[in-house]
Order: sequence, then structure tokens, then C-alpha cells
Amino acid sequence: MKKGKVFSLGIQHVLAMYAGAIIVPLIVGGALKLSPEQLAYLVAIDLLTCGLATLLQVWNNRFFGVGLPVVLGCTFTAVGPMIAIGGQYGMSAIYGAIIAAGLFVVLFAGAFGKILKLFPPIVTGSVVTIIGITLIPVAIKDMAGGAGSENFGSPQNLLLSFGVLGFILLLYRFSKGFVRSISILVGLIAGTIAAAAMSLVNFAPVMEASWVHMPKPFFFGVPTFEISAIITMILVAIVSLIESTGVFMALGKICNRNLTPKDLTKGYRGEGLAIILGGIFNAFPYTTYSQNVGLVQLSGVKTKQVIYVAGGMLVFLGFIPKVAALTTLIPTPVMGGAMVAMFGMVFASGIKMLSEVNLAKQENLLIIACSVGMGLGVTVEPELFSKLPESIQILTANGIVSGSLMAIVLNLLFNARTKKITVPKYNKSHRDTVNSQQTI
Repeated sequence: MKKGKVFSLGIQHVLAMYAGAIIVPLIVGGALKLSPEQLAYLVAIDLLTCGLATLLQVWNNRFFGVGLPVVLGCTFTAVGPMIAIGGQYGMSAIYGAIIAAGLFVVLFAGAFGKILKLFPPIVTGSVVTIIGITLIPVAIKDMAGGAGSENFGSPQNLLLSFGVLGFILLLYRFSKGFVRSISILVGLIAGTIAAAAMSLVNFAPVMEASWVHMPKPFFFGVPTFEISAIITMILVAIVSLIESTGVFMALGKICNRNLTPKDLTKGYRGEGLAIILGGIFNAFPYTTYSQNVGLVQLSGVKTKQVIYVAGGMLVFLGFIPKVAALTTLIPTPVMGGAMVAMFGMVFASGIKMLSEVNLAKQENLLIIACSVGMGLGVTVEPELFSKLPESIQILTANGIVSGSLMAIVLNLLFNARTKKITVPKYNKSHRDTVNSQQTI
């Protein structure tokens, strides 16, 4: 294959996942009130570690790497948990939890098939639904200008946010293929240009950002380890691995390769190493992006050369803070308009997972009702279990953890003896789920 074609296909893969790669740090950094400099670093280091994580997974060796043309990026499932952990324990606890979750995945990769039995669609669907529901208020506040802003709910902010949302919906409705896959990214760019015309964009961060920087491990401080935060992030990692399993199987079919349990184990280890890498460099937990599967199928090019080029591009971009600083120009209302679509898709993905469940069975409805209700209830009223011993609060203080545990326990109670639990298979219609909500 000609070098020019390989390069252009590599760029296409980067563009397909770019929105997901930059939006997650922008949302998390904005929610945790990071400075423009810190936010630019977070975006830059995320791009770099996305590239490194991709290269780790594509490189097939005896210990790790599935060896398929996969692209890794920060998992959208981690947004809500990271914001919650950061708000309660600080940034250091986020990265302690990420590192611990990565170690868990690496150590238990071989036994993950058995762990998967605890996470059938009724459990994963409930967990993703809880995450989606708890994220929606964040998007609504940002549409109005961000919590605590002086012009909260101003007509100007609402015009921008609803304009971006409408533009994304129209673009998705009337475009096809690749353009549709980057509709969120195009909407953010168009919204930022409109905001600049309204004098709402501050270009100072880009002007002040340096051209080159070196990544610094533990940029936000030495990691700390909180049990509740670690349990939360392990649950996030397990949900992401379930999604990645589907992506591996789909790519295996596209590439005419029969994946063995050993191949899947190496893929899980590769993802675990990527998660550890994200924790060390203060980035994010990483997972296999499903939207890039569509590009492999669409282009018909199955060679790993293209993914090596894409990974190299991401690493290169990670060394250039000015590129990262450009993403920080996006005004809060513009981000909020796009977030409604993305967070809504998280919720919708949870419902889609639950559609695989036999909802005619009353016990299944009860599992969903209690787990989603508990998860949402604890999120809305976190003081519910405040009078209990701290050792118990570890499992109850976080809505995602309490809701997930409720789903696991109730599923075992009602379904363990009545039917065989199988791992959900990937299908084309489930192409864009929680890994990166950049299409709607």
C-alpha cells in the first residue's frame, strides 16, 4: 500500500475518534474547575496516551495486545465517576483508582470470562443507564453557561447551546458515512466559530501555550487510594471490557481471524496496561473505540499499518500544547449543547442494552427498577447512608457502586438458577455505545 494512502487512512481514524478523545478531558476538567493551563495539559496528555494505548494494543506479543486494527481512547463511562471521585476525594484519588483498576484488569485478564457472567445485559444496561441519568444535569447546567456563571441562562447562552444541538441533529440527519461519524466534532467547531463572532471566545490560552512540552508523570500529584473510588473505577473498567469484547469479535470477523481465548486475554491485558498508563500520566482509563470498526469495514483496509500511523499521530499531537489549547476555546454553552446529545446517548445505550433482556419477566423489571432507582437515589441524596459505619459507606456512598451492586445481587437472586448467563455479542447496530459518544 502506498505511503500516502496509509497516511490519509491514519488521519481518518484519528478524526473518527478525536471528538471523544478531547471531549472527555474537557468535561471532566471543566467540572473539576481546572485552570486553562491544567486543562490544556489534560487534553494534550490524553491525546498522547491515546496513541500509546493504541500502539500497545495493536502490538501483538506473548503477554499483551490483541493484534487487530483497533484504536483506543478514553472511555466515556468514566466521566461521571471521575467527576464524583474528584469532587469528594480530589484529583489524586482519581488516578489512584485508575491505576488500581488497571492492575485489576491485568492481573485478572485470564479469569475475566468468569467475571463476565456477573455482568449480563441486565446488569451492564442498568449501570450504563444510571451513568447516563446522572450526567444529564451536568449538560443542562452547561447549556445555560455553567453552574455559578454570571450570565446563567442568558438568551445568548441558550441560543448558542440550542443552535449547536440543532446543527448536530441536522448534520446527522442529512449526512452519511464519515461526516456523520464526526458530527459532534463539526458541531463543536461551528459553535465555537459562532461564539467567536459574538466575542465570547478568549484566545489568550492558545497564545500563551508553548509549542512543545514533555509529559510529566503524576502531574496532578502523587496518587492516593480510596476503596470506594477503586471499586467504582473497577466497575467502569469491567463495563468497558465487555464493550471491547464485542469490538474484538467484530473486528475478528472483518479481518477473517478466529479469536481464541488467549487472544482475548492478551487484549484484556493490553487494555489494563493502557488504563495503568492513563493513571500514571494523569490522563484517563482507556478502552477500545467501536466507531473505528466502522471505518475498517467502510474502507476495506484491514492492515495494522494504518493504526500504527494513527497512534503515532496521536502521540505527536500530545507533545504540542498549542493544539490542545485550541480545544479549550470551546465556550461552556457550546459544549453543553453537544453534551446533551452525548450524555443522552449514554442513557439511550443503557436502554438499548436492556432491550436484550426478557422484559416480559417480572423479576427482570424488578432488578432494573431497584438498581436504577438506588443508583439515582444515592446520587441525588448522597447523605442517605451517612449514619452507617465508614466500612459500609465504602459500598454505599457512590450511586454507581450501590446501583451496580444492587443489580448484581438481584440478578444472582432471580436469574442465577433459572437460565444460563451468556456474554452479549457485538452487532452492527450497536456500533457506537458508551466508549465515545461522538455520534448521535
